[in-house]
Amino acid sequence: MQTVDQNKKAWSLRDVILLAIIAIFFGIIYQLWGYAYYVLAATPLKVYANDATLGVWIMAGPLAAIILKKAGASVIGELLAATVEMLLFSSWGAANLISGLIQGIASELGFTLTGYKNWDKLGLLLATITATIITFGWDLFQSGYADYKFGLLVTLFIVRLISIGFFAGILVYLIKTLLDKSGLIK
Repeated sequence: MQTVDQNKKAWSLRDVILLAIIAIFFGIIYQLWGYAYYVLAATPLKVYANDATLGVWIMAGPLAAIILKKAGASVIGELLAATVEMLLFSSWGAANLISGLIQGIASELGFTLTGYKNWDKLGLLLATITATIITFGWDLFQSGYADYKFGLLVTLFIVRLISIGFFAGILVYLIKTLLDKSGLIK
């Protein structure tokens, strides 16, 4: 289990630069990923487009958290990436900021549940679960999911859990593992 050293709680210039790099990189990916959403939304699978693609839009927060190992990194990383996406003329405009904040808080909660003591598989697992639950709850109201029948809601939840679990869980873990092996981030 990886814990946070008490002397390393303060943010350094290196941390801020890494966070900015993550945010810019994912802001660009988020903007491009919007096209995948629109392609899926133009098919009979439209109802699943949001849930199937959401996992990519949650990657910046967990990656920032497991690289920086700082409380708040997930929220700030996700919000900054959403800001970059918005500034790249995202079709969702300023709503990106609301989504980024909710997604960041949602994934941050997973690391909070470990007391900020596990920045590895357990932290990521909890982050994906909390992100799935909280973002789904948000979409119940914001996206009109509350009007859907129970069976469809269960299916959408499962699709969302798989998407977030794969992209913001497994893929983020693999990226972190590759970064560790490369020696780029020490």
